[in-house]
Amino acid sequence: MSANSTALRRKRAATAGFHLGAGALAILWLLPIALVLVTSLRSFDDIAANGLGSWPHSFTLGNFHQAWVDGGQQRALINSLIVTIPCVLITLALAAMAAFALSRYELRFRRSLLLLMLGGNLLPPQILLIPVSKLSEVMGIFDTLPALVGVQIGFGVGFYVFVLHGFMRSIPTEIQQAAVVDGAGPWQIFWRIILPLTRPALAALSALSFTWIFNDLLWAITVLRSDTKMPITAALIGLQGQFVSMWNVIAAGSVIAAAPTVAVFLRFQRHFVAGLNLGAVK
Repeated sequence: MSANSTALRRKRAATAGFHLGAGALAILWLLPIALVLVTSLRSFDDIAANGLGSWPHSFTLGNFHQAWVDGGQQRALINSLIVTIPCVLITLALAAMAAFALSRYELRFRRSLLLLMLGGNLLPPQILLIPVSKLSEVMGIFDTLPALVGVQIGFGVGFYVFVLHGFMRSIPTEIQQAAVVDGAGPWQIFWRIILPLTRPALAALSALSFTWIFNDLLWAITVLRSDTKMPITAALIGLQGQFVSMWNVIAAGSVIAAAPTVAVFLRFQRHFVAGLNLGAVK
């Protein structure tokens, strides 16, 4: 009995220690976010008089208006959405069709194509900056949003094909064979059978790709030069240079830039978790 009591106390102590450690890590993770949110609601005079880390003595929403209008966040957010939404839709559509062909049919050089796509994603993007910039200039699309869309699609489709290939390949072949017996063609099989079964993976990749593309800075400053065409991440750099020490306006701009990705993640959270669990099992 004594041994059981000792083991129970150790188990409770270990559980309590785990929760305390996890809670401390969560607080450390959320503390910078809370600081940015609080700073975005404080006035410049309050921060100048009491310090950035002090308890707030003011509350204002004018910082968001200043970042939105004077800081150019409105135009930059529109540019980001113009780039991100078509990239997500086109990339996933191309990746889904390519993954369907590579996973459900015996094609020549199928394994080589998959390895080529995987190897392309292993290349560090820094070594491709100059070639991409020069190529966009030769093609006459430098400093245009379509150039950024093309770059994002080109560098994203390989990874998405590799992920979707694993999901589609695990779908039982009997389902496809039954559809063929009923007279369904490849397009009907893809659209009505394979694609609905791949919905958790598509939802997870949609959330990930939206976050990656929306938050990208490297390719934006590589193929764009005009301030009026910069996305939200590049506009934040300009916001820091424009307002310098006005941390309240900069924090408000950061909140505006983070809001769309947070909203997308919350919208697809259930599908995102389901997609991760499905991939772990398979």
